[in-house]
Amino acid sequence: MRIVICDDDTAITVQLTGYLQEYFHAHDLKMPEIQSFHSGEELLADPGEQDIVFLDVKMQGISGIRTGELIKRRNQNCIIFIITSYLEYLDDAMRFHVFRYLTKPLDRQRLFRNLKDALALYTSSYTRIPIETRQGVFSVPASDIVCVQTQNRKVCIHTVSAMYESVYNIQRCEQLLDQSCFFRTHRSYIVNLEYVTDFNHFLIHLSLQPFEAYLARRKYSAFHDAYLLFLESRA
Repeated sequence: MRIVICDDDTAITVQLTGYLQEYFHAHDLKMPEIQSFHSGEELLADPGEQDIVFLDVKMQGISGIRTGELIKRRNQNCIIFIITSYLEYLDDAMRFHVFRYLTKPLDRQRLFRNLKDALALYTSSYTRIPIETRQGVFSVPASDIVCVQTQNRKVCIHTVSAMYESVYNIQRCEQLLDQSCFFRTHRSYIVNLEYVTDFNHFLIHLSLQPFEAYLARRKYSAFHDAYLLFLESRA
């Protein structure tokens, strides 16, 4: 794992680096590579992996907003934290799906809570699921799976880029998928909560595909609570 800090305020980069090192030491986790940059131009010229990025909004030269947009184009799975004293920029930041925002001065405990969630997301993003089909076995990131659907006795696994017809039954799929991110909404559907855009008592609408999943009436309350908990964990 590689964590990158981009802020033209040296005091912030030193403080944040210290907090990150403290967190990994305290939790007996392998220390990641942590590197600092002082401008968006420097960061964008960096050829290394950028797994988690802490990005200041207002810097000399290219803005943090523009820098974040370009980083996301190169690596959609990059987890970006916005660091800012200027809350009016948050709407722009949300357009390229930042993970969280942190206000200055940095709150150590808030940082630790959000870092814990970021590491969980990082782990799930790199967890790969084996999908066995009649053509062979395909390994896909769990985070790319939008939903699983049973249709005409076939189990179809829809991802952001392809659809696989699996030889697994839907119960086996449910066992493979992380229950904190996936929910069995109906006997014929499992959905990734990350892709839910809205729902009612009968249907769930999913992003990235013009797709709907059924929601069993008896599961509405449990799904409602699970989805709100999921959103809260990312707030």
